[in-house]
Amino acid sequence: MKDLLGYFFKGYWLNKNENDKETTKQIIRIIQSIIEQNYFQYNDIYYQPNKGVAMGSPISGLIAEAYLQQIEGKYNKHWLNTNEITYYRRYVDDIVILHDSTKTQDIIIEQNMNNINKDLQFQMTAEKDKLINYMDLELKRNNTKMEIGIYRKATNTDTTIHYHSNHPYEQKIAAYRYYINRLLTLPITERAKTEEWKTIITTATNNG
Repeated sequence: MKDLLGYFFKGYWLNKNENDKETTKQIIRIIQSIIEQNYFQYNDIYYQPNKGVAMGSPISGLIAEAYLQQIEGKYNKHWLNTNEITYYRRYVDDIVILHDSTKTQDIIIEQNMNNINKDLQFQMTAEKDKLINYMDLELKRNNTKMEIGIYRKATNTDTTIHYHSNHPYEQKIAAYRYYINRLLTLPITERAKTEEWKTIITTATNNG
């Protein structure tokens, strides 16, 4: 909690804007009041954790994102400048990292990440056979470039709202709008596009 408060109170974010001192103080007081309201009730007893923010609070996601950006700015910049890590991108709490294996190893990256904050643990999944999945993408590394395809979990089903169900038409086709938009906008290979189109057709057929 102190790390979160200190991040804002020292003006890391607030000093980036041309606010007067009184406005900055007011913003800090508001943020402090919101962050400290992280209590909850269980079995008629109220508790207040000494760290973290309240789950479900509208500002929790913003606070978490700000804290992660602070960590990235402080630690990851060094790794990128030394080319130990050549590529780093994060979406919420999913991260993809490319690194130079002659300068560092998977286990070293994982250890360094987990030494930043003991309450914030990083779990690494390394590539296997030059292949790794990141969110809904399949990333395959070859000697000259990175090939991108669509990834679906093993638990994925081809179920969408059935065409003959009593739902508005726009709701029935929403999933297919998403599938087709993803197919057309992602820089996936031609082979992946062909396979994905077959999957979309099969899914549509199975759902009427």
